[in-house]
Amino acid sequence: EIPKNSLEKILPQLKCHFTWNLFKEESASCYLQDRVCNQIEFLNAESKSTMYNLLAYIKHLDGQNKAALEYLQKAEESIQEKHDEQTEIRSLVTWGNYAWVYYHMDQPEDTWTYVNKVKDICAKFSNPYSIECPELDCEEGWTRLQCGGNERAKMCFQKALKEKPNNPESSTGLAIAMYHLDKKPKKNFSVNALKQAIDLNINNQYLKVLLALSLQKMNEKDEADKLVEEALEKAPYQTDVLQKAAYYYEKKGNLDKAIELFLRALESTPNNSYLYYHIMCCYKEMAIQIQNIEEPKASEYREKIEELRKLAKDHMDKVFENGLDPLGAPSEFTKFLEAEKCYQKVFGKEIPEAERQPLQPHSCSLQKYQGKSEDTSAVQNGLESFHLSQTSTEKEEMQHPSQ
Repeated sequence: EIPKNSLEKILPQLKCHFTWNLFKEESASCYLQDRVCNQIEFLNAESKSTMYNLLAYIKHLDGQNKAALEYLQKAEESIQEKHDEQTEIRSLVTWGNYAWVYYHMDQPEDTWTYVNKVKDICAKFSNPYSIECPELDCEEGWTRLQCGGNERAKMCFQKALKEKPNNPESSTGLAIAMYHLDKKPKKNFSVNALKQAIDLNINNQYLKVLLALSLQKMNEKDEADKLVEEALEKAPYQTDVLQKAAYYYEKKGNLDKAIELFLRALESTPNNSYLYYHIMCCYKEMAIQIQNIEEPKASEYREKIEELRKLAKDHMDKVFENGLDPLGAPSEFTKFLEAEKCYQKVFGKEIPEAERQPLQPHSCSLQKYQGKSEDTSAVQNGLESFHLSQTSTEKEEMQHPSQ
């Protein structure tokens, strides 16, 4: 029989999701899972293995260890498909996750099997259970990027690039992390990193939209417009490209185009809170703008506003129907209240009681939280609660608000 205390000493030494402290609480947002699942469709094999490992960890946190094992198997298959010469090194994180999952399933023999797999590889580098290498740093960086840990992700990618300069995968990750950390519009330090990453990844349309958003902050509109148009032409169905491009047009003031792209992105991620938040922003802004618009344009706006209002309201209804506390997502809830206020003011309408009723289960009526819409700090605090990335990381831009 394998001593359990031996495993308890060894497992914390493994470099994997269980030892990286990815979340402050032992849970992940459902939005993160939806986003990761959606991204997999557009990723190459090596990136897919990273996402499958993350999904496995999320499933474990949800108490679904069998599902976690299925995702780990997919991660292994992706690694074997892409990395002939690096299969063993690239598998260390997956094997570490296997060991932890089996440990939590109280299957010590299976746990020990994967511990030994890790040990056999690490022994070649004179370390029993962990090694230092750029591949593992890059894997950790991408994982942290997905979970909103941009500062730590940046450090991981920088460390990897010291060993392998100009590596496309690490350069891309570093550029995205720097983009999300860049808070100074006039001195946008991420621009050079994004340009370098694009040179190494010429077909990465997501990077082009990030660069466009950075250039937009610097008022370099012509180049930014070209980048967004090119990205949409070459990746018309890629959800993270659509999201970022929509945000670009929202900031530009082209609400019609922004809404079109947000709605297209919703087709593949129907539960995406980030998208609903921005749809509510557009709904509110259009309600304000209609006051200064003459007919017949005003009629078109009224139809669009009603469409967006219904979409936003249906989403909020689902939040309550699923038993979720709206204060767990205050950014959406507050924006919805603000938009509803604008709707009443502009159209001179009281919201019908029948429409208000779905918002009242779970002790969360509009009246109860009406004061929240006056508190801008509540919006910021709510935005900060989302795990958002990355390759579509969205946490920081929800704070602007946007991804």
